[in-house]
Amino acid sequence: MTAATLIKTFPNKEISVIESPNFETIGVGESTVGLLRPWINYLDLDESALIKATDASLKLSIKFNNFYKKDSGGFHYPLGIPYTTFGENPFDIWHKKKYFYPDTPISDFVECLFPAASLFEENKYSENNDNQFDNFNPLRDIAYHFDAIKFAQWLKNEYCLPKGITLIPKTVKNITTNEKGIEKLIFTDDTEITADLFIDCTGFKSMLLEQTLNEPFESYEDLLPNNSAWACQVPYKDKNLEIRPYTDCTAIDNGWVWNTPLYSRIGTGYVYSDKFVTPEQAQEELKQHIKNNLVVKRTDEEIKNLKFKHLKFKIGTHARIFVKNVVAIGLSASFNEPIEGNGLYSVHEYLTRLIAVLKRDDISQFDRDMYNVACRNLFDGFTEFIILHYALSHRDDTPYWETIKNKHFIDRNGDPYTQTQKRVQNLYYLGNNFMNEWYHPYINGGGVYLSTGMNLLMWDDYRISASALMYEYDPLINISGVLDEYEKRKERWKEAAKKELTLYQYLKKTYYKED
Repeated sequence: MTAATLIKTFPNKEISVIESPNFETIGVGESTVGLLRPWINYLDLDESALIKATDASLKLSIKFNNFYKKDSGGFHYPLGIPYTTFGENPFDIWHKKKYFYPDTPISDFVECLFPAASLFEENKYSENNDNQFDNFNPLRDIAYHFDAIKFAQWLKNEYCLPKGITLIPKTVKNITTNEKGIEKLIFTDDTEITADLFIDCTGFKSMLLEQTLNEPFESYEDLLPNNSAWACQVPYKDKNLEIRPYTDCTAIDNGWVWNTPLYSRIGTGYVYSDKFVTPEQAQEELKQHIKNNLVVKRTDEEIKNLKFKHLKFKIGTHARIFVKNVVAIGLSASFNEPIEGNGLYSVHEYLTRLIAVLKRDDISQFDRDMYNVACRNLFDGFTEFIILHYALSHRDDTPYWETIKNKHFIDRNGDPYTQTQKRVQNLYYLGNNFMNEWYHPYINGGGVYLSTGMNLLMWDDYRISASALMYEYDPLINISGVLDEYEKRKERWKEAAKKELTLYQYLKKTYYKED
């Protein structure tokens, strides 16, 4: 991704990729976020070719199951933006609906505001050519489930090499430095290479930034609980039922399980903390989940034939990721955890900021500092968002979840205004808005969907009565017309969804051309 971005932006520069044949990639990244689409558009990538080459399927949402409480059910965090027609704050309106009609299920929140919600659970997909799904825009409101290794190989062979990238299939054995940073890389065959700029894409090893330039790594393990994962690939038994247009995340005893349906198989895995369970126990938990909780259950024999890969990861970021003539991208720079598909997100978002700096050509220390601050803010913002998945939970059914429930996420050091508190300042603002304001906060974009899904409801008896007194109106009458419209359009979207192909049928017909 780095090489492709650089050759697109700087076609006349000499760019080389050193790809050692002796090291494997992590290779389990399969779920992306919507912001990948602008990057794909910038590179002028052929979406149809990308989908076929990477075994891709389409993603409209992320579903979170049992994060609020054990057996509490699931809620969606959809891609795209809410559909509004009245100039209203849709979050405020729906939360009033929930207050006046407390039996309204949490799932109704997304069903009222997102036309694509009618497609989620029915495994349907639509190009929305006739606008029956109002503001749903397939060019904007989708992401992908794909094979990350196939994606990298496709970018290399179909984009980077044809555009002039030099591939060096060698292994680095030694690195020399000078006052500017990296002086040269020396390979095992004793050849060497120099450069004006070195991009560190060596994963958690961080060979250039951390091992050579000694840039310290700042752990965020005190904020996020998980540090390990099991991953495996599960063959389909019924594609029509199992290829769903969303990533499925389910909280279990010591973490959560992901389910990403690609076109030819399911990618699944268990993100957990080794402080509460051994790798062997965690693997058994994952096997039981696969056996009992997939759309189509698997037999013991089918699970026995699966291949499992174990991963360890560290949570946090290097203090700086642009130091002298070295820039770290991907895992060598920073990492949270796999939830919300943030691994590739940080890659393309760091890259867009990097090319903005490199366009200045002659790099100054201020340029490096600007880049480091921008990327740190990006990382901290996403960290805050990820923390909400745990901070809003009320699970306490295992020691793992009980520890999370009793954890101080906001006031970590006895003072919410300390320097370290700035890492999670939006959590502080969430608490402030919840306690002091009469509206649902717009926090961190998707935070509103998480907080609603986990029962953080913003209207109660006091707030309703105070609002009626201050503004001299009946809150229920005030929103009744909007609620009637919500019900009508929900039914309209559901009827439209019945006429659409399943996602599997759509992919088969449109991209994979199978009989």
